[in-house]
Amino acid sequence: MHKLYFFIAFSVLLVIAAAQTSQAAFLYSKPEFCGRVIDSETKEPIAGAVVVILYYKRSTFSLNPGGPSSFVTKAKETLTDKNGEFFFHSYSELMWLNEDVGARFIFFKPGYQAGYGPSYIAPLLTEKYFSAGEIAKEVEIEAGSFNNSSYVKWKGPLGIVELKKARTREEKLRTMPSPPANYTSKELPILIKFINSEINNLGLKGEYK
Repeated sequence: MHKLYFFIAFSVLLVIAAAQTSQAAFLYSKPEFCGRVIDSETKEPIAGAVVVILYYKRSTFSLNPGGPSSFVTKAKETLTDKNGEFFFHSYSELMWLNEDVGARFIFFKPGYQAGYGPSYIAPLLTEKYFSAGEIAKEVEIEAGSFNNSSYVKWKGPLGIVELKKARTREEKLRTMPSPPANYTSKELPILIKFINSEINNLGLKGEYK
């Protein structure tokens, strides 16, 4: 029995040590994110817009001939304040047999086209764009590696998201967001409420649950 306890304790210590030396293999960790949502025309802050963050993973093993597919491991949402600003606390969880494939964002308010972050920012830079800490501060950010073609760099004011007005029925239909698969109003009540409101305003049938 003592040998069994020793083996279990030793195994746990090995896992902890491995996690400390290679966090990417065992720990999914994201920093704090913040930003400001503004009207693309007036440049005024948009209060009461929903901001959703989707934390994505991908399995390191797959029997799918096309390779492993990514999935949302966690979703959070919040509303922008009177200054159009939002904030998400840091997030982490254990990551067994999966790999980090980044965090993605949804920005939406009825009457506006949904946004997913600045179009001029490469996907590799999205997380750094919203984790600079000081909104609108001009900073140079970079991601990727010099050794391959994935390296990207950008300089400018960080954390700003512009939303365009949806002026026509076609624009509203075309740009209305969809909730991530298997997520309902239980997990994302604000986003689902806003989408259903837009659906009703357009006179469409059917709502997200």
